[in-house]
Amino acid sequence: MTPSPTSRGSDEAEVAIVGTGPNGLAAGALLARSGLRVHLHEAAEEPGGGLRSARLFDSSVRHDICSAVHPMTASPFFRRFGPVRDGVRMHTPEISYAHPLEDGEAALAYRDLSETSARLGEDGPGWHRLMRPLLDHTGRVTEAMLSDLRRPPSPRAALLLAERMLRHGTPLPTGFRGAKAPALFAGVAAHAGSAPPHPAAAGVGLLLGHLAHAGGWPIPEGGSDRIAAAALDDLLAHGARVHTGQPIDDLRRLRSARAVLLDVAPRGLLAMAGELLPDGYRGQLERYRYGTAAAKADFLVSEPIPWRNPEISRAGTAHLGGTADRIRAVERATARGERVPDPFTLVSEPGNLDPTRAAPGKYPVWAYCHVPNGDTRDPVETTRRRIEHYAPGFSETVLESSGTSAARLEEYDANYPGGDISTGAVDLLQTLARPAWRLVPHSTPLRGVYLCSAATPPGPGVHGMCGYWAARAALRREFGVRELPPLD
Repeated sequence: MTPSPTSRGSDEAEVAIVGTGPNGLAAGALLARSGLRVHLHEAAEEPGGGLRSARLFDSSVRHDICSAVHPMTASPFFRRFGPVRDGVRMHTPEISYAHPLEDGEAALAYRDLSETSARLGEDGPGWHRLMRPLLDHTGRVTEAMLSDLRRPPSPRAALLLAERMLRHGTPLPTGFRGAKAPALFAGVAAHAGSAPPHPAAAGVGLLLGHLAHAGGWPIPEGGSDRIAAAALDDLLAHGARVHTGQPIDDLRRLRSARAVLLDVAPRGLLAMAGELLPDGYRGQLERYRYGTAAAKADFLVSEPIPWRNPEISRAGTAHLGGTADRIRAVERATARGERVPDPFTLVSEPGNLDPTRAAPGKYPVWAYCHVPNGDTRDPVETTRRRIEHYAPGFSETVLESSGTSAARLEEYDANYPGGDISTGAVDLLQTLARPAWRLVPHSTPLRGVYLCSAATPPGPGVHGMCGYWAARAALRREFGVRELPPLD
C-alpha cells in the first residue's frame, strides 16, 4: 500500500508532515485540499501508523496490526471526510461490546439502548438514565470530547459530561446496584489505560459507551488499512507526495517548508529538535508521562471463539476483566508496574462480521492486554488463558499465534513509547496540558512547527482530530487561511 510519489508544480514542500498515522493523514488531507504542496515522511516502509493490516499466517486471512474497531470514526473529521465516510465500507455489529462474567453470564451493549437496558435487569433504568441524554445530544457531546480545548463546548454537553465524569470517575456512588452495569462501564472506561476511578477514564467511557448506542462500533471491510488507503488516495489526488522508509532524525532537514506538522510522540520531537527548543518547553516534554502499555496477540483459529455465552460472538469487541472491582484492582496494579496474572484484555473477531477477512476453517482473532510500560513478555500465553477462561476449548482451535510485547510495540511504532498506545498517560491534568502548557496546544516555540499526534488534544483514538486541529492552527497562523476547504 505504498503510493508512488506524485506532485503538482514545484517539488519544494510548503508543508512537511512527519508520520502517516491517522492524525498525520487528517492534517495532510486538510492542508492539501487547501491548495498547499504537502510532503509526508514516514519512517516505516508502509504508511498508516496504527492503521495497518497484514496477512500474518495465511494468505487468505488479514489481521489488523494495531487498531481494529473504530467507534471514533464518528468524529467531526471523519463525518465530513468523504473518501472514508463514503469510500470505506463499514460492518457494524448488533452488539457493540460484550463483557463476559462468570458462569456464562455477560453484560451486553447493544446498539439499541432500550434492549441494552432491558437486559441489564435492576440496573437497566440506571444505564438508560446514564446514556439517553448523551445520545440525545451525541453531536455536541462528541464535539466536546474531541475538541482542541480552546473552544468551549455547548453548556448542555458540558453539564452532561461533567456530572457523569464526577459520578463515574470518583469514589462517589454510581447509583448501580447489580454487577452487570458497573462491569459494562468499567470495561469501556478501561480503554483509557488509567488507574481507576478517574474522571478522564470516565470521560473515555462516556464517549465510547454512548457511541455504542449511536453509530455503533464498526470495523472496516478488509482491514483497518483501508481507512489509511482511502486517505492516502485523496492526498495523492490533491498533489501530495508520500516518502516512506525515510525517518526524520533532525528537524533542520525540513527547514525549507513554511509549516512542519509532527505526528510524533514528545520523545520524537525531543530527538529531532532537542537543542533547538527553549529550556522551559523542553523540560515540559521531558517530564511528560507515558502510561500503561498494551501487548498484542494475534491468533489464527479453526472456528469462531467458543464463548461460554454464545451471544458474545455477535459483539464486535469483548472486554475480559471480570467485575468492576476486579478491573479497578488489576488496572491500578498494572499502572504501578506490577505484572498481574489476569490483565485486562480486549478481543475482537473481525471474521464474524466481515467475511472477506476469513477463509473456511481459518479465522483471525485480534487481542491485546494491558501490561506495565516497557514490559518485555510475550503476551500470547497470557492472552490465550484469558480467552480460555471465558471460552473453554479455545486453545484447541488455535492454528497459529504470534505476540508483540509492549517493548516491541514501540519498535514497531515510535509513537507508542514503552508500548503506550495512547502516546501519554490519560489523566485529568495531562489531558488539560497535553503535552505542555500552551495557549495554542498544538503549537511549539519553534516558528511554523506543530505537534499533531495523540500527545495533543483531544488525545488517543482513530479520530483524526489531533491532526485536524493542528492543521487548522497552521493554516491560520502560517498561511493566513481562515476558510477551510470542503472535505466531501
